[in-house]
Amino acid sequence: METPEVLTDFDAARTSSTTGSVRKKLPEVTPAFWVMKIAATTLGETAGDLFAQTLKLGYFLTTIVLFLVFVVTLVVQLRSSRYHPFFYWTVILSTSMAGTTMSDFMNRDAGAAYLSNGATRLGWGPQGLGLGYPAGAAILLSVLLAIFLAWKVSGMTFQIRDIVTFRGEALFWSAILVSNTLGTSMGDFLSDSSGLGYAGGALLVTGALAVLGALMRVRAVPNVLLFWIAFVLTRPLGATAGDFLTKPVAKGGLDLGTAGSSAVLVAVLFGLMAHAQVRERRAAVRPAGAERAPVTRRADRP
Repeated sequence: METPEVLTDFDAARTSSTTGSVRKKLPEVTPAFWVMKIAATTLGETAGDLFAQTLKLGYFLTTIVLFLVFVVTLVVQLRSSRYHPFFYWTVILSTSMAGTTMSDFMNRDAGAAYLSNGATRLGWGPQGLGLGYPAGAAILLSVLLAIFLAWKVSGMTFQIRDIVTFRGEALFWSAILVSNTLGTSMGDFLSDSSGLGYAGGALLVTGALAVLGALMRVRAVPNVLLFWIAFVLTRPLGATAGDFLTKPVAKGGLDLGTAGSSAVLVAVLFGLMAHAQVRERRAAVRPAGAERAPVTRRADRP
């Protein structure tokens, strides 16, 4: 039987020092992490639709703007010397918003299936590539696998708690952006084309995530693999949940609107970010001699 790895604060500091950094740059993967991830991805769906559809900026222009927002937030995160919840979750949110419109631009077109009320255009520029959800998802999955292959060849760790270098973070955020775009395509397919509807799609993804949670107790399955599958699947959960909140009742939604839903989700996410920031500050001022009980983790946990 595999002996569990026991990590203390001293061990974590020693591990960080051997990789060239004493401070962590990414958060611990806890239940609170997943709650914030789902909140951010749901907000990414409603906010992306708010700009592209409700405000009629269109997928092309909105994608350009939101991708630039992603670049700015990423630069701030990369320049930070330690984990800062506001910086980290702002990048997650920006990848979710950009991923929403990038997916829509790849998969949709100016057809009646995507433009309502008799509209023939949506904003400035090309209306979309019209690849369809299966083709778009296949392309994005191929790109994501290529990133993971490059990551593997580089010899850098996939374990989130041990990513402390610039190159490691660059690979991590590249995978995040593509995985959130892929997850949007999956969520839109479940909501629009599978026949499950918004609520049915959300329930299906929730069930899949529950299975992944059960598999975490199976030692033969690497937790790093489960983490990345769960990370991708929380995006279609956010996409279907966002559509369920905003779409008309006639289509199976609650018709709360993109603006109102986004406002509520902003309040929830920023409240969680503020709580996480307070916890980080308390941890930073903990006396150096303060002792904590060792934390028992599986050696392959991300």
